[in-house]
Amino acid sequence: MNDMVKEFLRKESSVGILLMIATVLAMLFANSPLHGIYDHFLETPFEIRLGRQVHIAKPLLLWVNDGLMAIFFLLIGLEVKREVLIGQLSSRAQVVLPGVAALGGMVVPALIYALINAGDSVALNGWAIPAATDIAFALGIVALLGERVPASLKIFLLALAIMDDLGAIVIIAIFYSGDLSNGMLILAAICLLVLVGLNLGGVARCKPYLWVGAFLWVFVLKSGVHATLAGVALALAIPLRDRKDNEHSPLLHLEHALHPWVSYLILPVFAFANAGIPLSGMSLGDLLRPVPLGIMLGLVVGKLLGVFGFSFAAIRLGLAKLPDQANLVQLLGVASLCGVGFTMSLFIGGLAFEHTGGDVVNYLTTHRLGILCGSLVAGVAGYLILLLAPSGEVEPEAFPLSDAQNSDDPL
Repeated sequence: MNDMVKEFLRKESSVGILLMIATVLAMLFANSPLHGIYDHFLETPFEIRLGRQVHIAKPLLLWVNDGLMAIFFLLIGLEVKREVLIGQLSSRAQVVLPGVAALGGMVVPALIYALINAGDSVALNGWAIPAATDIAFALGIVALLGERVPASLKIFLLALAIMDDLGAIVIIAIFYSGDLSNGMLILAAICLLVLVGLNLGGVARCKPYLWVGAFLWVFVLKSGVHATLAGVALALAIPLRDRKDNEHSPLLHLEHALHPWVSYLILPVFAFANAGIPLSGMSLGDLLRPVPLGIMLGLVVGKLLGVFGFSFAAIRLGLAKLPDQANLVQLLGVASLCGVGFTMSLFIGGLAFEHTGGDVVNYLTTHRLGILCGSLVAGVAGYLILLLAPSGEVEPEAFPLSDAQNSDDPL
């Protein structure tokens, strides 16, 4: 692995521990005499006004989900652009296996959830919840296994999770945007044109992009399109290279600057704000409700079948090859780890059920319970599979591959 990938894996692994701590703290606050302080903190009103037209008033929870998470999506956009241009997704050979695996990991869990919740139009809004993978938690678990997991599988998981995030971005843009305001959309489009102009004009400093991006975020928020997508649009405008200085990369500079803030502040704050589930009045029977059951089965069973099944099919058909020094049992373990949804699942769940009216217990509360339980089971299962899996490559005779896979250039 090159130094950039090693550094990325190191940071994502450590933030997984912080997310666990934030989740435990949120559960403690929500289920102790401190629950009033916790609720008051999340409901604290905060507003910004600019003249008569621009007025943003939201409780602190929504500032976290719409504001801080826009920065998270900015980082995701930068990572996706970097991987596509110079990284693990820059060639067809590198894209096929994680791409097919990501597709299976989104389609199968969504189908399982939809089948279990068929007939409930409100519950069906959450079909995309189990389709997400939390890269920080997944890589954090892999880090606990050390050298038992081949470097090629870690890169495969990283590429898969990035493509999974890209799929989540598309899903949010298409299915989780509200009523649209044409005026605000026009202003957002003007900001996009300015960003494109900065890029084409060779502007290499990040500050002009960030200022325009701030206005873009406001206009996208007010337009009805989910505000986090402004972060992705901004990321795509940041140039990879400085035309005047080949040693300087605005994209890499901004990515490295954002990583510690996102990893050690934004994601733990998001986890603390969204993982606090009041358990009073709830029982194990609540886990069998269609919404949490669909999420749990989607994350635990759907991700395993989707990621592994699609990957195995691609390998057997000669479309891709197994990662170097890895075997199918280890691939199965990584597929299970993809069922750790957490951050992205909580985020999509909030979008899916934010307008459920009075039926909060059935949707807003139990969907988070399903995410936490499903992610826990998938994480433990993936860890045990990888821990007990034989190391090294499986003998070719055990899993016959096509001639295309045995060649130096399978594609």
